[in-house]
Amino acid sequence: MSLGQELAPHLPFLRRYARALTGSQTHGDAFVRAALEAIVASPESFPREVEPRLGLYKTFHAIWSTANIEEGDEPDGDGFAGPEGIAQARLSRITPLSRQALLLTALEGFSANDAGYLIGASPQEVDNLVSEAMDEIERQTLADVLIIEDEPIIAMDIETIVRDLGHNVTSVAVTRDEAVAQARAHPPGLVLADIQLADDSSGIDAVRDILAEFSVPVIFITAFPERLLTGTRPEPTFLITKPFQRATVKAAIAQALFFDAATVPAG
Repeated sequence: MSLGQELAPHLPFLRRYARALTGSQTHGDAFVRAALEAIVASPESFPREVEPRLGLYKTFHAIWSTANIEEGDEPDGDGFAGPEGIAQARLSRITPLSRQALLLTALEGFSANDAGYLIGASPQEVDNLVSEAMDEIERQTLADVLIIEDEPIIAMDIETIVRDLGHNVTSVAVTRDEAVAQARAHPPGLVLADIQLADDSSGIDAVRDILAEFSVPVIFITAFPERLLTGTRPEPTFLITKPFQRATVKAAIAQALFFDAATVPAG
C-alpha cells in the first residue's frame, strides 16, 4: 500500500482538527494542504516510526509550529499568502498550546503520550495543559446557545453539558422550521446542531437558514460525519461524532467561542 493510500482515511479528520485549531475552514485547509505538499516533496522524511495517522498529524504540526505568523496578515483568494502557501493566521487567533493539547485528546482521541509526541511535551505536561485549558473554559465569556437535536435523551445530555459550562440554553429545536423560528426569536451566540431531524428535515439546511440572517459559530454533532467531511465546500469548522464524550463537546464549545470572541472588536 502506498503512503498516499495509508494517509487517505485520516485526511477528513485532520481537516476537522485543523479547522478547529484555526477557527476557519480556509485557514485550516491551507495548513493541511501545506502539510501534504511537504509529504509529497519529501516522502522519505515522513515519520515511519509511528502509525500513519500519528505521522500525518506530526507533519501537520511541524508546518503549524514553524509557520511565519505576522500580525495583520490577511488571506488572499487562495487561502493565505506566503512563500510556501502556508496559512498566515493573525497572532491574536493562534491557538494556545493548552488548547492544542485539549483538542488532540478530547476531539481527536489521542492519548496523552501521542499528543505529547505531536506537540513536543511529556504526557504529564499534556495532562497539565489540558487542565489549564479546562480552567480557561470555565472563565470564558458566556453565551446563549440554540440546540438543534430531535433525540430527547441526547438533547438533554447536550443541554446539561452546556449549562454545566455556565452557558444559557435558549431553546431545543427538533425541526428545521422550529430551529429557524427560535433563532429569530432569541438570536443565539452559538448553535449546536444534528443533521438529521425529526420531520426528515435537515439540520444542515436549518443552519444555512440561520447563518443567512445571523453571524454565529456552529458545531455539528452527528452520527454521520461522512455526510459533512466530503472534501467539498462548504464543510463545518467544528464537527463532533456521535456517540460523543462530554469533554469533546466542552472542547468544541470552548474553541468555537474562543474564535468568535477573537473576531468581535473590543468596546
